Amino acid sequence: MPEYKYSAIDRKGAQASGKIDAASDEQARQKLMAKGLMVTTLALDGGAAKAAAVVAAPKKSGFSFSFGAKVKPDDVTIMTRQLATLIVAGLPLLRALELIHRQERNPHFKQILSNIAESVSQGNNLSEALQSHPKVFDRLYVNMIKAGEAGGVLDKVLDRLAKFREKAQRIQKKVKSAMVYPGVVVTVAVVIVYILMVKVVPSFQKLLDGQKTQMPPLTQFVVGISKALTDYWYVTPFVVFGFYFFIKTWLSTEKGKAIFDKIIFKLPKIGGFVQIVSVSRFARTFGTLMSSGVPILQAITITRDTLDNVVIANSLERVHDRVRDGEPLSVPLEQTGVFPQMVTSMIQVGEETGQLPEMLNRVADIYDEEVDNAVTALTSIIEPVLIVFLAVVVGAIVLAMFLPLIALITKMTGGA
Repeated sequence: MPEYKYSAIDRKGAQASGKIDAASDEQARQKLMAKGLMVTTLALDGGAAKAAAVVAAPKKSGFSFSFGAKVKPDDVTIMTRQLATLIVAGLPLLRALELIHRQERNPHFKQILSNIAESVSQGNNLSEALQSHPKVFDRLYVNMIKAGEAGGVLDKVLDRLAKFREKAQRIQKKVKSAMVYPGVVVTVAVVIVYILMVKVVPSFQKLLDGQKTQMPPLTQFVVGISKALTDYWYVTPFVVFGFYFFIKTWLSTEKGKAIFDKIIFKLPKIGGFVQIVSVSRFARTFGTLMSSGVPILQAITITRDTLDNVVIANSLERVHDRVRDGEPLSVPLEQTGVFPQMVTSMIQVGEETGQLPEMLNRVADIYDEEVDNAVTALTSIIEPVLIVFLAVVVGAIVLAMFLPLIALITKMTGGA
């Protein structure tokens, strides 16, 4: 019968460790619980552990979970909230991980949680186990856990991390939902214009060709586009997808992303919206890291890496260098010209009172409300702009078709 090495806590809260014979992990836990011990770590001892590793090795092949499965941010957020709740309730870390692993439905994430639990059972810290899965747990996540372990406040850090992810995803969903209506309008506009070009315009063109009427420049332009879409319809998908992949590839480059972000940042209304969202994310991320005990320079670097906008990320890189040289955070932040005066003033107050993390979280709360207002305002502006744009495009096509008819009717009337 395999022998298990365990660490546990007895009814008086004292640490206990030893070995126990059992047919399985579950049986070993049941035996220890019957003795009044709460298991914190449990692992096969010595040669038995090596044998178990050999037996378990095939389970780590690529066929142990569904091909193409991925872990969604919502999955990680839910797991973090569950783990925080279990740890705060007093459940040992390994036991909490095993419970979460059992109820996880995503096969890919289930395998990852199994690997994490196994790593923790072998004596590794949770942060070390998470580092093995960088695509699921980013630097921010891992460093906060590491800070919580170092300070002995893992339960509080997990709760703080869960709240951070929940608020960040709430903001992200609001922004995405606000873009649904404009997306639908643009899609409808493209479909309408395409139908007009390939169905309606050719019919008018046949009528005009029969009358041998000289077409105005606008009509010639519209007819030319219509003819190209009709005669070379098979080229259209390649042009559309080619343009899409060109833009996507260009934005994936450092230079392309920098140029795009600079343009977006300077656009009226949209630039202000991007600034509000970025400042909210900066304050929330930076404040959460500082509250969790992450050193300020490391917190600036991690925060910079989480921001999507290159303009603000580059400004934080300069801030990092000046803070490293001994300057207070608020001074270089203000001189970047990217952060609003209210933000830098509140950060300065936080530095002077020794409550920088609390002040950053307060800034984040304020700007979360600003994001809500900005989303509403931006949506109210985009809707009429798109409708007017659609009306102008459709109206131009209709006008292009009727201008020759009007000229023809006028000529016939004048001739009469």
